[in-house]
Order: sequence, then structure tokens, then C-alpha cells
Amino acid sequence: MEKLITPSQDRTEPDCPVFAQCGGCCYRHISYAAELRIKEERVRDALTRIGGLSDPQLKPILGADSRDGYRNKALLPLGQGKAGALQMGFYAVNSHRIVNCEACALQPEEFRLAMNVFRRWAEQYGDPVYDEASHSGTMRRLYLRKGEITGEIMVCVVVNGNGLHHEAELTRMLKEALPTLASVVINSNRERTNVALGKKCRTVYGSSTIRDQLCGLEFHISPLSFYQVNRGQAERLYLQAAEYAALTGAETLLDLYCGTGTIGLSMAHRIQKLIGVEIVPEAIENAKKNAESNGIHNAEFLCRDAAQAAKLLAERGEFPDVVILDPPRKGCGADLIDTVVSFDPKRIVYVSCDPATLARDLKQFARLGYPLIEAAPVDMFPGTSHVETVCLLSKLHATQHIEVELQMDELDLTAAESKATYEEIKDYVLEHTGLKVSNLYIAQIKQKCGIIERVNYNLPKSENSRQPKCPPEKEAAIREALEHFRMI
Repeated sequence: MEKLITPSQDRTEPDCPVFAQCGGCCYRHISYAAELRIKEERVRDALTRIGGLSDPQLKPILGADSRDGYRNKALLPLGQGKAGALQMGFYAVNSHRIVNCEACALQPEEFRLAMNVFRRWAEQYGDPVYDEASHSGTMRRLYLRKGEITGEIMVCVVVNGNGLHHEAELTRMLKEALPTLASVVINSNRERTNVALGKKCRTVYGSSTIRDQLCGLEFHISPLSFYQVNRGQAERLYLQAAEYAALTGAETLLDLYCGTGTIGLSMAHRIQKLIGVEIVPEAIENAKKNAESNGIHNAEFLCRDAAQAAKLLAERGEFPDVVILDPPRKGCGADLIDTVVSFDPKRIVYVSCDPATLARDLKQFARLGYPLIEAAPVDMFPGTSHVETVCLLSKLHATQHIEVELQMDELDLTAAESKATYEEIKDYVLEHTGLKVSNLYIAQIKQKCGIIERVNYNLPKSENSRQPKCPPEKEAAIREALEHFRMI
């Protein structure tokens, strides 16, 4: 923009000197009310245009109390200016060009102090700055985290190597400037990649984790573990997710992409068993520690890919009553969606950070019998373009059905198919054997027994399907039920 001719009634004066160049904030030039309207409409548009929903049930967006100082995490790339001075800040839009930033309004004051200390230390002691093009130099990023309630600060330096010269001097200067400094960590990332963090961490000072409190629980957070960047809005999001989960105390809850266990553990006191799944080993260790420190004994955490873990649970015969999905921006894979549906859960709660991939996945869930009941946008990242959404997926609700009258002689049913419903078969198996079986398993055994099936999401789509296969003991129980109902 070269000249503003007529400002919108929503327009405000940006309060950041690098707003026009930085790729972080994009809404600091408009009122917060206008920002919320835009984000809510973005979710609605994605559900309609990509998800194919004509009139999605959307709750009003949950706005934040403040647009400033909410971020408990900052990952700052490092570079070198033309005069050789250290550049530290954020990338410009659609580039890896660093916009030098002295302070960010989205971050707490402690982060500004840590950035200033690091600049002074780098000028006096610092190693060479990393260069992406030549894959040379040492210092790649400055990584900061804060526990909002505890006030604990973690400072992590990402290096192309095993460490830094003069780490003791950096620690001393940070301790002088930050009274609540709890951890100084070196993260090694030798890869020629855009991935920000490496897999190896070494604690230079203090603890390897910092603590924070969320939903009445205390959580330990390591450099590699996922934790919501806006604690206040995370609590609102989790409360909305719990409302959609509608827990009674008897459920098995499967939390896929669980991170450090925050969302599942916040509901652990309202369920029979929690199973959390995450692929990052450090996050799983944090989740186990979080469960132990909060006195939660009904939680199990698995370090696996979400799709693999879901299939493992099917093999173990554990079928969750409620599934929570909180995938990364790319959303869920088709295999995972198929496996989650095969569990035949009562409800699925889908937490998404990208409306487009959310809408794509909701369309697939709807095809498999789990339509969207309601969605609730949550503004987790004020000032930025991002918006979080919590969705409830469920089978037919008693208050949302159409009654039709069918004559049995008008339907093309075999005698066997008209004998018993899936629910009656499941109830019989549970009562007589104590085993829980899914619609998918019943469909597989009916097919084996020569009972004709209609086109049904319970059936595998092909012989090479990756759907989990019914275990022998459950096959025997289902066959017994089919005999009881005189279907075979």
C-alpha cells in the first residue's frame, strides 16, 4: 500500500514499528472486534466451501481478554546483517528474510529482556551465526518459553553443533536479568533443513523442564514438547472440548496427538481410563510425569504414530467411547480417520488449528457416518491470521432425526439381516463374554458367514484394506451371537 485514501471504520493505527514487514501479526491495523468477525467467517467459509456443509452449526467465536503479552513461546531465527550485526526477530511474509525486532507486543516482558541479554552476550562472546545457504556457522535460533502461572522462564539456544563457547557467561547474564530463570538448554540441530529444532537437548542450567498450571493441573514442559502458546484461551478451548465430550465417568477416552497430555489429563477425573498418543518421545515422558505429579493413575501414554497406535488398540480390543483429535496443521490422514471410525465411538471431538484441513477431514468423517454436530471457533492467536476450532462429531442425535415408516416386505433384506441389529449383537456379546466389539468386526464376521451386507461404512472397502481385523476370541463371540439370533 502506497497511500491510504479512506480508512475503514474498523481501522486502527498499528502500534508495532515492524508491523508492515513482519510476518507474525496481520491484524494490528484493525479493531479486535473486526478481527474476530473475520476469523469466525473464515471458519464458516471453510466448512461451507470445502466441507460441503450448507448451514454449519457454528457458535460465536470465543475471543481473548487481551491481544498482547499472551504468547508463552517464541522461536526467533538468527541472522547477520550487512554490517555484521546480529539479526533476531521473525520472518517476513512468505520468506526466510529476518525482520529484526527489539520486542514483540504478543510476548511477555521477560522475552524482551532475554532477547536483549542474548544480543549483548553475542556481541561480546557469541559464536558465528548460522547461514542457511552454506550450512555454516553455529547459532541458529533463540527459543524462549514461559510458565504463565509459575513465572518460570526457559532459554534455549538452537545450534549447528553440540554447544556454544562461553555458555557460563550467557547463563550468568541471563540469571542477572531474569529472576525467574529456571532453565537454560542447548538444542543441537545439525540438519540441513528448515525444521527449527533438533532431537538432542542438553541442560546447561537449572531443570530440563519448566512448570505451568492449566485447568487446575500442573504441567512440566520441555523444549520439544507441545504446549498451547496461549494459556488463558487454552483453558477456554479445553472447557469447550469437555462440554462436547459429555463425559459421565464411565468412558474410555482416547487422546490422539496428546502432546504433554494437557487436554486428556484435564478430563481424567471425569472418565474411567485415558489413553494418550504422541509421536515425540520427550512429550510422552512429560505426559507421564504430568500424570504422576497430579496424582492421576487412570492414564496410559503411548509413544507412537497416531494411526499405528489406533490399530494397536484395536488389536488389544480396547475401543474408546470418546476420541479427541488435536492434529498438526496438515490434519488427519485418511487411514487414521478410517481407524477412528472403526472404533465406533459415541463422540469424536476434533480440535483444529487450520479451518481448511479441518473442513476436508470433516467431509470424510461425514461420509463414514460421523457428521459435524457443532463447531466453536476459539481465538488462540490474537493479532495473527490463525484461528482454532473445536468440533463435535457424533452419530444421529435423537433430537435431529426424521421419522419414516417402512414395510419389511418392501425392503430387499435376507432373513438373516432382519434378525438383529448391530447394537443388539454388541449388547449380547458384552453381556455373555464381557468383550466389546465394533460394528466393523460384526460386519467382517457377517461377511465371512455369507450374510449379505449393504454398502456400509462398517465394511472394509477392499480386500487390501488396512482396517483392523477381528481377533479370534471376538470372532467366536460374534458367531455365538449370530447363532443365538438364528442368523446362521
